[in-house]
Amino acid sequence: QVQLVESGGGLVQPGGSLRLSCVASGFTFSNYWMHWVRQAPGKGLEWVSQISPGGDRTNYRDAVKDRFTLSRDNAKNTVYLQMNSLKPEDTAVYYCNAHYTTNRGSVVEHWGRGTQVTVSS
Repeated sequence: QVQLVESGGGLVQPGGSLRLSCVASGFTFSNYWMHWVRQAPGKGLEWVSQISPGGDRTNYRDAVKDRFTLSRDNAKNTVYLQMNSLKPEDTAVYYCNAHYTTNRGSVVEHWGRGTQVTVSS
């Protein structure tokens, strides 16, 4: 059974930090690009960051560059999103996404249920 389970969300003051974790099971984690996607209240999904299967490449949306760091531990089937200098506009439900493109070009995706991050004083 495929599962992605996020944790680490919560309420934090502006300027604070949180570390989100996403534990994967039921598929070959080390083959997948891993993404974090967020959804703020009343808004659509917004891509945040991605990391390559081997962990050697990362990309971030401009709004979180230099504040967020994405990493993964393939031995633990886990991806981490370290979020520093949090701002109220970072408030959202954060979803973990696993993405794989087969040799034939088909896309396989898995999603977690999300973890709430609230940045407020």
